[in-house]
Amino acid sequence: MQVLQNIYEEDFLGFSYGSRPERKPHDALDAIYIAITQKKINWVLDADIRSFFDTVDHTWLMKFVEHRISDPRILRLLRKFLRAGVSEDGEWTKTVVGMPQGAVISPLLANIYLHYVLDLWVNWWRRHHARGEVYFVRYVDDFVMGFQHPSDARRFQAALKERLLKFCLELHEGKTRLLEFGRFANEDRAERGEGKPETFDFLGFTHICAKRRKDGSFTVHRKTIAKRLRAKVSEVRELLMRNRHRPLPEQGSWLKSVVRGHYNYFGVPGNRRALDSFRTLVNKAWIKALRKRSQKARRLTWARMQRWIIRWIPKACIVHPYPNQRFCV
Repeated sequence: MQVLQNIYEEDFLGFSYGSRPERKPHDALDAIYIAITQKKINWVLDADIRSFFDTVDHTWLMKFVEHRISDPRILRLLRKFLRAGVSEDGEWTKTVVGMPQGAVISPLLANIYLHYVLDLWVNWWRRHHARGEVYFVRYVDDFVMGFQHPSDARRFQAALKERLLKFCLELHEGKTRLLEFGRFANEDRAERGEGKPETFDFLGFTHICAKRRKDGSFTVHRKTIAKRLRAKVSEVRELLMRNRHRPLPEQGSWLKSVVRGHYNYFGVPGNRRALDSFRTLVNKAWIKALRKRSQKARRLTWARMQRWIIRWIPKACIVHPYPNQRFCV
């Protein structure tokens, strides 16, 4: 993987962010934020490739790799990796298509596949067919596009569907949406008697058209996807119940790392309310688990619990700077 990574870093385009050295999910989030708030974007295509890792075609993937790599030893290793199969309950199943998502090299192979199938083609399409500005941000198989004109967006969506089918991929119709989104979306929809602009999800955040409190100018609010937050709280609650008899300092130390890790990812400007909600739900889950320890523990009060919460559960905080401070640098 390290050998191939160094080679393909010379080829990969700037709007590809996933599983690349010195590139993080927040770089991709900053890029789409800057594009929407500072460029001419009025429409957003929120696209989803159906079961991408399970449907990657081995023949096409090897053709793409052979276009850049000629060493037969590397090619043979990749073929062995792709054909290794899956062993479940002692039974081996042959792998004809797809890649194992847990493998170290799978994200790199996914980037190679989509570099040829998507990135190069998108770059060519927007130079030769787009009437207005077009922006593209991809994180492995998750990508968002911004368009100035709706006609460009609709033509691209139709062309994208054909392009993916050519390489044995398919758009998920239920999760692929073209929505009006940008600085003029609220006013334009209000004139037509329509509701607020739709939202879209990208890398764990729901993106919402909003206005700044100070001057009323357009901005994009990003908050933790509600489903993602509930799933994390449910996971924490289950683990707390399972380990409720462990020493309190041990539980507190573990919860501290969980909450801080959550802040480190979701602590973006404008997401303070969701962070506070996560902390409150974790605190409630903790006291509920402690009250289940014994008959005596049922009398545990919030006032007494506050000492442990103050000591172990960090307060909600914004960790990341505004995108225009980090991305523009």
